[in-house]
Amino acid sequence: MGVSGIETKNKIKFTVLGEAVAQERARATTHRGRIRMYDPQNSRDFKQYVGLVASQHAPRKPLEGPLKVRLAIYRPMLKSFSRRRMGLAEHGLYRPTTKPDLDNYVKSISDALNKIIWKDDSQVVDLRVSKFYSEQPRIEIEVELLEIN
Repeated sequence: MGVSGIETKNKIKFTVLGEAVAQERARATTHRGRIRMYDPQNSRDFKQYVGLVASQHAPRKPLEGPLKVRLAIYRPMLKSFSRRRMGLAEHGLYRPTTKPDLDNYVKSISDALNKIIWKDDSQVVDLRVSKFYSEQPRIEIEVELLEIN
């Protein structure tokens, strides 16, 4: 898996190759009468991978201040697609309307970027997220520090 990216003073842009994993519901277990909540392994592994890729494009210290974030999530083409539908999908004219929901993708990706790209995901004040199909599943991430006048 490879990575590409662009960093400027106020903008960080990079691609995470592979299929995105939506945040799953937290699991609970009991140990000695105490309840412990934890992330499912699949979610933990995905967040760790995204964090690793992000660390290759991270600023010296996590960004502080209001942020504008753009996420483009490219899901794999379905085997049932006809050639026509594959062509439409590859050009963004046929888009995924099935689960997982966009907000679950956002949660897993933003958690992964905490303390690496930004201090906390509460700094995100402008967010645009899109789902597409592609023969090359990936996540394109763009983070821009907004200027305060």
